[in-house]
Amino acid sequence: MIPAWFIPVYGLIKIRIEIIVEIHVFSAIYWLYAMLAPSHLTDAYGRRIEYVRLSVTDRCDLRCNYCMPEGYRDFEEPAHWLTFDEIERLLSAFAGLGLYRIRLTGGEPLLRRNLPQLAARIANIPGINDLSLSTNATQLEKHAVALKHAGITRLNVSLDSLRQERIAAITKRDVLTTILAGLECARQVGFEQIKINMVAMRGINDDEIEAMVAYCLEQGFILRLIETMPMGKTGRNAAYMNLQPVKARLALRYGLIETVLPGGGPARYLGTPDGSFTVGFITPVSQHFCDTCNRVRLAVDGTLYLCLGQENKFEFRPLLRDGASDSELEAAILQAIRYKPERHEFIEQPDKIVRFMSMTGG
Repeated sequence: MIPAWFIPVYGLIKIRIEIIVEIHVFSAIYWLYAMLAPSHLTDAYGRRIEYVRLSVTDRCDLRCNYCMPEGYRDFEEPAHWLTFDEIERLLSAFAGLGLYRIRLTGGEPLLRRNLPQLAARIANIPGINDLSLSTNATQLEKHAVALKHAGITRLNVSLDSLRQERIAAITKRDVLTTILAGLECARQVGFEQIKINMVAMRGINDDEIEAMVAYCLEQGFILRLIETMPMGKTGRNAAYMNLQPVKARLALRYGLIETVLPGGGPARYLGTPDGSFTVGFITPVSQHFCDTCNRVRLAVDGTLYLCLGQENKFEFRPLLRDGASDSELEAAILQAIRYKPERHEFIEQPDKIVRFMSMTGG
């Protein structure tokens, strides 16, 4: 004989069991989707990789003393450069796995012939919704309009000084007037963001930081201060400067507060409360950002570098030129991402990386 109270209790238990089962089934389905869905390109440490910095050339018309030594001639053969078709195919495979952000770099990317055409092809890849460019601006006045029409929305421009003689000393070229003209043209064209990248060097340009702040305020640019990295002999010989005291000083002087800007880079930003000025700090040595690294670098020869401070890499050019299928390319990308190391070792092993920055791609 079943007690009268058992029926309602049984009903409640049954409903609760059904709910629990549904929750666990939903969780299992969601977990399976998260593992298999194309939007989850993650490395061995759980970091989502959403950003490729694509070097379209290792050539540059400047010789900045922290990047490429004067007289350097060990450039990659043009026959080894990825073609536009190869670049588009490889980035399409990345995009199919969930990567959506591309930055064109070099060397100086505007030295690559017909770069706006490549930019337009990349902008049209399904899934790519953020296309930007890093440049030294010596060629920017000629190409700004075409780049904007091609789909590039944001620019990062290297500018380490506002003094003509100092720029000439840093870059080994008298180019300040040309750079400023390129910046003015880009401002008039109307890019969504123009960021000024200033590599801060102790005893070289550290006395100009406030002047650069004033310039960016006047022009409506976003300033980013960058610590040098010990990459190659040039990087190790650069006058490293810890930016943490600078960050504190500027925050106090201008009343800056923490803020966030669009873009997938590593900068930590401070800005004025009214939004009239923003300054970013890229501090790979004094305050590294390895735990949130979301990017990889694809060199002009098809080598994927997984970290600036490690030698982990994967060669895609042989696959592309040996007839790899789309599925084989995607499998190779997933394999390559697993090679991404946990962090760099710039402090522990500053002599470890012998390749120059220009060889890797900015």
